Amino acid sequence: MNGVTFDTGALIGLERRTERMKAVLARIAARQLPVTIPAVVVAEWYRGQRDWRRVLALARWVEPTTEALARVAGAALGATRGSSAIDAIVMASAAQRGDVVYTSDVSDLQALAHAFPDVRVLGT
Repeated sequence: MNGVTFDTGALIGLERRTERMKAVLARIAARQLPVTIPAVVVAEWYRGQRDWRRVLALARWVEPTTEALARVAGAALGATRGSSAIDAIVMASAAQRGDVVYTSDVSDLQALAHAFPDVRVLGT
């Protein structure tokens, strides 16, 4: 595992300070793994009143959606039924670094596994 990518469910877990996400953060810190949050995840999660500074400070960076990343995600969507663009972008983002993805919607992201076979998806 090269790093970790968080989706919206992971950010919600961080915000709520769930035991599962506390344990995930402890493992990330112990292994000194970089954390990436795709910008589209921030858009889906952020509602203005949230503790955004604390949560986003946990990430190495918030990754913009480039045209190249969008094309990879779009190709995966074209071969998948029922997945969202955000899910595809999260998976494409993680795939380019060899990251593990943390999500509360494991089945939604695993539906894209055929396009991103090297990405492990773990539940929050």
